[in-house]
Amino acid sequence: GDKFSRLPLPRAAVLLPLMVRGGRLHLLLTVRSMQLRRSPGEVCFPGGKSEATDKDDIDTALREAKEEVGLQPEKVEVICRLMPGIDKINNLVTPVVGFIEDTFQATPNPDEVSEVFVVPLEYFVKPLNYKTFSYKTSSGYLTRIHCFIYDDQERKRSFKIWGLTAHFAVFLALVIFGERPTFEVDYDLDNLITSSENNFINLYASIYERKKSNL
Repeated sequence: GDKFSRLPLPRAAVLLPLMVRGGRLHLLLTVRSMQLRRSPGEVCFPGGKSEATDKDDIDTALREAKEEVGLQPEKVEVICRLMPGIDKINNLVTPVVGFIEDTFQATPNPDEVSEVFVVPLEYFVKPLNYKTFSYKTSSGYLTRIHCFIYDDQERKRSFKIWGLTAHFAVFLALVIFGERPTFEVDYDLDNLITSSENNFINLYASIYERKKSNL
């Protein structure tokens, strides 16, 4: 829900579009256009910054998905919002989960998106090509960064999925499958929601302390 929506950080939202293909859940992802100033060529979910006309995070995620890949808001069955994350420039990013039809044909906006592809959700708990590294935020908070390499047979190429995008995908897979992944995660898997909230609060506190000390 919007439990953390009143925090004093700039807001953004992403859509995690789920579809069923061949009896398996898949996630739709995009590749950012090389023309973009921030993170060109990186894999992410459709999404972006909140605008004054958006009612809430769901509105933001649906509007951005329409702008970026031509996904009509009425074609998304929104399920929930997950724990937010905080990106590199301290935006509060809320993931919005929704189902879309497997027949959806993306029409990428070339100014923002260069490619659209899908990955089986299970890949984010049982990957074939995975590595992790520790990352210290500018506020000194130590966190684990997941990095997946996914070989897309259809496109005959590999995609690198990491950072906040991988973080959201992993958490969604843990929630849905309820099983232990083949790699280490920063959660108590027996108390997934509570431990994810605690992790987020610690991350936010580290940033907020730094902001206060900068004043």
